[in-house]
Amino acid sequence: QAQLVESGGGLVQAGGSLRLSCAASGRTFSSDAMGWFRQAPGQERESVATISWSSGRTYYADSVKGRFTISRGNARNTVHLQMNSLKPEDTAVYYCAAGVDVSTRAYEYNYWGQGTQVTVSS
Repeated sequence: QAQLVESGGGLVQAGGSLRLSCAASGRTFSSDAMGWFRQAPGQERESVATISWSSGRTYYADSVKGRFTISRGNARNTVHLQMNSLKPEDTAVYYCAAGVDVSTRAYEYNYWGQGTQVTVSS
């Protein structure tokens, strides 16, 4: 069984930065994709950024392009999300997920972390 653990969430003022990290362990050997999703109260879970372990190919939601950067960590099975120029509308619970292939569809990811809260004040 795979386990994903997120860290790095918190409270920040608009315009500030946060860096989220996700450490994957266990049976993730078949997972080529790591993704960050977020869910705000009353809204559906949406894809924020994804990355392929093998190719490094990345995808970003239009709402975060130019502000967020997803990257593979030096440690195996670690992925980061650098979030700059944060806006109040970025407030949500952020989830790390692992899947077979890069996708923006949450249902295509097999393993999920517990989530970390990001709150951006105006």
